[in-house]
Amino acid sequence: MALRENTALLLREMRMGKGVSQEKLAKASGIDRTFISGVERNRRNITLDTLDRLLVALGVDSHHFLCLLADKEKAKGSR
Repeated sequence: MALRENTALLLREMRMGKGVSQEKLAKASGIDRTFISGVERNRRNITLDTLDRLLVALGVDSHHFLCLLADKEKAKGSR
């Protein structure tokens, strides 16, 4: 469960850091805004395909995202 929570937190941080609203991200990724909201609040599970679409829409390299996620996991002592 910690991995999903950290993924949600990191996605939200990256979206906000780029100044992108959930609505703009929804349009850019083709994913419903309410689904994005649910993911960011850790209420919805996310597939790798959906994660990839969100990262592409945010202009974030998947390797970079996974490295940041690993750092977040280590910092929280999740693994």
